[in-house]
Amino acid sequence: MQMETFQWKKNQTLAEDYITGKGNAKSLFPYHFGNAEDWQARVNWLDGAKDAPHVGRERLVGVLEAYNRRVGNTDAALAHIAALGDQQTLAIVGGQQAGLFGGQLMILYKAITIIQLAREWRTKLQRAVVPIFWIAGEDHDFDEVNHVHVLSNTQQIEKLKVEHPTGVRTSVSRLPLSSEAWEEALNKLDQSLMDTEFKASLIDKMRSAAGDGATLSDAFARWMAMLFGEYGLVLIDADEPSVRALESSMFERMVVQNESFTASLLRSQAEVSQSGYGIQAEIHEDAANLFVFAEGARLLLHREGEHFTDKKNTVSYTKAELRDKAMSAPEQLSNNVMSRPLMQEYLFPVLATVLGPGEIAYWALTKQAFEHFHMRMPIVVPRLEFTLIEGTIKKQMDKYELTLTDVLERFDEKKQAWLDAQDTLQLNERFEAVKESFLSAYAPLVESLSSINPGVKKLGDTNLAKIVEQIDYLHHKASEASHTQFDAAIRQLDRVRLTIFPLAKPQERVYNGCAYLNRYGNVWLHHLLETPIPVDGMHRIYYL
Repeated sequence: MQMETFQWKKNQTLAEDYITGKGNAKSLFPYHFGNAEDWQARVNWLDGAKDAPHVGRERLVGVLEAYNRRVGNTDAALAHIAALGDQQTLAIVGGQQAGLFGGQLMILYKAITIIQLAREWRTKLQRAVVPIFWIAGEDHDFDEVNHVHVLSNTQQIEKLKVEHPTGVRTSVSRLPLSSEAWEEALNKLDQSLMDTEFKASLIDKMRSAAGDGATLSDAFARWMAMLFGEYGLVLIDADEPSVRALESSMFERMVVQNESFTASLLRSQAEVSQSGYGIQAEIHEDAANLFVFAEGARLLLHREGEHFTDKKNTVSYTKAELRDKAMSAPEQLSNNVMSRPLMQEYLFPVLATVLGPGEIAYWALTKQAFEHFHMRMPIVVPRLEFTLIEGTIKKQMDKYELTLTDVLERFDEKKQAWLDAQDTLQLNERFEAVKESFLSAYAPLVESLSSINPGVKKLGDTNLAKIVEQIDYLHHKASEASHTQFDAAIRQLDRVRLTIFPLAKPQERVYNGCAYLNRYGNVWLHHLLETPIPVDGMHRIYYL
């Protein structure tokens, strides 16, 4: 198996500048993942951070152990959880929403990054460093996580999805799916996969993960435990009631200090803007940066005078009432994208957090908020990125002399150039020559007709245009007929692009991992987990 690096330009300038150390982005973060001294500085800060709020480790261990046992995680993960009880133990944390059948490939790559980093720094620091995957089960955007894309045998990108069970806008972790819904989704997955030696086992594992009226979060956690449990990956669902109980004290701080909390975010927002970057999430002066569960839904709160309310004024709380809710019923509160990093820091001794490009831009807005709560933003590390290229795709790229850059930036041009090169009749040149010859002889004649009668000249112009149109029409039809000789080649070319750059996006952001696990088993995944790969912000091409 072969791997090579590739410089894939990010769509997020702030993240790219941070990763490469260019521009002003570095100043927006207290550490840089590329500096070894910053890793030691972070360790020293964690060891000496007496004023920073944090939950008791004994309570954290109990909650994590109960949840990980429930989702079927391994002894290796449970051992890592037990290690968190020691004040010397640190954590590498990253997370994602709970996607159907494990979501997109990039989620697997984020887990791989977390595990790789924990192993690397465990060795370098000679102390326990635990890999933790944060499942954002509190997220209510069901349409974002209820589907996967697969490439069919007919070269169509198909969407497999499950329907929202209730239509109520609440967290994914609170939406159990019926056994019928799961079975229908599993049947669609089964039909989308070719028959291989790995298929039966893969479908059985998926069916096991989706059992017992599972939510998408339950099924996702069980699947992640199956894939990564042997490497000790610890799982946490942000919407677990027992986790919310741990968060109560931090929620209280966020409520009581809400105005100054938001002011700190606004200061960071101004700093990001002054550094020349766009704002990933607009922060408003009245934002509470918290959600509440009420009327069966997850509602985003803002301050309106002396009260906290949602956009439609469905609920309204005084600060005292919301503080009481934080203390007595924390399961009714939920973090937003700005408060979640702070809550992660409150729960775990975070050495580093693994983020995608968009997340890096979000986190740049939280530096001042960390400091407001006597915390410090952890080391921000970009997740590993991969494009999987199968042997047949590599052969086709070689056959048509396509580089990865060709596929990403000039595929249509390269495809047309190849087709044109097969044109032994030189149709393009000959039709262009005919059109030029016709125009050079006929256009002056039509122009001279104006001396006879303007109406005749107009008729001549119309006639000229129609003849040119007919020449172009015949050219098009002749080209189509010629191209049918190369249907197989066109299908091969199109499959290369659909595999590498589907929907004009990186493969890892579109396709689900099941198709590759079905064709190749777990070997490639274990190879990515066990081969030390530098976390350097580079994209990697992995040849299967």
